[in-house]
Amino acid sequence: MTKQKNGLGRILFSRLGLVVLLLLLQLVWIFSLFKWFSQEFPHYTVAVVVFDFIMMLYLVNSKIDPSAKTTWLLLIAIAPLFGSVLLLYTQSDIGHRALRKRIRQLVAESKHSLTEDNLALKKLKLEDADTYGLAKYLQRTNDNFPVYQDTKVTYFPIGEAKFKEMLHQLRQAKRFIFLEYFIIAEGKMWGEILAILAQKVKEGVEVRVMYDGMCEFTTLSVDYPQRLAKLGIKAKMFSPIHPFVSTYYNYRDHRKILVIDGQVAFTGGVNLADEYINELERFGHWKDTAIMLEGKAVKTFTQLFLQMWNITEKEVDFSKYLEVESKVPAKTSGYVIPYADFPLEEEKVAENVYMDILNRAHNYVHIMTPYLILDGKMERALTFAAERGVDVELILPGIPDKPIPYALAKTHFKQLLQAGVKIYLYTPGFVHAKVFVADDKKAVVGTINLDYRSLYHHFECAAFMYKTDCIPAIAADFEETKAKSTPVTLASLQQEPVTTKVVGALTKTIAPLL
Repeated sequence: MTKQKNGLGRILFSRLGLVVLLLLLQLVWIFSLFKWFSQEFPHYTVAVVVFDFIMMLYLVNSKIDPSAKTTWLLLIAIAPLFGSVLLLYTQSDIGHRALRKRIRQLVAESKHSLTEDNLALKKLKLEDADTYGLAKYLQRTNDNFPVYQDTKVTYFPIGEAKFKEMLHQLRQAKRFIFLEYFIIAEGKMWGEILAILAQKVKEGVEVRVMYDGMCEFTTLSVDYPQRLAKLGIKAKMFSPIHPFVSTYYNYRDHRKILVIDGQVAFTGGVNLADEYINELERFGHWKDTAIMLEGKAVKTFTQLFLQMWNITEKEVDFSKYLEVESKVPAKTSGYVIPYADFPLEEEKVAENVYMDILNRAHNYVHIMTPYLILDGKMERALTFAAERGVDVELILPGIPDKPIPYALAKTHFKQLLQAGVKIYLYTPGFVHAKVFVADDKKAVVGTINLDYRSLYHHFECAAFMYKTDCIPAIAADFEETKAKSTPVTLASLQQEPVTTKVVGALTKTIAPLL
């Protein structure tokens, strides 16, 4: 397709520019209203004090994360009425109450399509009681994530390798192709994929494409779904931006899922843009990872895609796609549990899986993540694992994509290092991988970063693996990446620029909001 025009002019004189202008006008109106109240009502101060006290009581007794409570208390102390009103607004579910209700409905309608393999569960219990416990937890969540055998997992240590296999698998499609990605950007990667998708539509293959609504601000035109429709591709944005102030925008679809015919599924950190395959250099060399599943576990990713797709659909049909019989590869090993995290639920599945790995590790936990913005629970899980003798190692970007989150990440370094956690910065560039590997037998690869956005605010997905054939490759990739990285020490922390330390200290107070 003809590439859209870029530049400031396109944004200012487009629907996006109008949306931004209207949002800013609403914010100005809200602040003006506060000022008017303070001038017109003589008992304003007393009312504010009472209101603030009520909201602080609510906050202290709520289930909000302790780190977030601290941030809210600070905000209320600095801007009493504004902070309290903002807390009330965010907790009132205005803007996403309908979304939560719809997702719960879709989960209830589809979760029984995934049947638990009781034989696999029994075998897992005999092999490893700890992993069995995690499997039972994922099974008991509202979403019902089963454990699978008969699934082959292939690990890709770089985006280019995933892209090559992705093109190969897309060309084999016979029935349907489902793509759900956080970012799609025009260029070589998306161009080659789109050419195959257009050809597959002509062959009678059903093609659906879903991407996050923030793309219309950054990479794609607002009419992109209509442009894809002209090619016969069904497309939609998740949570497009509208000119109304709402907490709804805080919940983004950060997942990366490709499902082909119910036989093959991809997930991981790789989005559909040229920097992910190093065709475009933005922050040095882009290090990313992904996995491909073949076999029974693909069904969970099919279900996850359909749940998100059908949020805005009136007629829902899961069975047509979930009743597809998966071909079992000739050679499989271990157990696979694909899972997701929905930010509108109190259960923090993604964080619980990560903490379970840390708390039950015996020898090592090796982690690659682009961001490190930790709440108290996750920071304690990392330090406690190291303090009890587990080799906990983290690889983070050497060249950051965002300076403020990078400065914030460094505020955690001293405490982690003092506890025995080892930290490395990827010298050639930017690490975008989201990988946990532990004790040569457990691993997670998916879309989930170690930050508040992923653990609390985004729709995410991943696959937990136990004793699959690809785990040695994941462990080896970590070591190879570490060899290209620079270790962080307490001495090197002392040499950080003062500006980095100040920015980190200031932003840590509002970390849950970033």
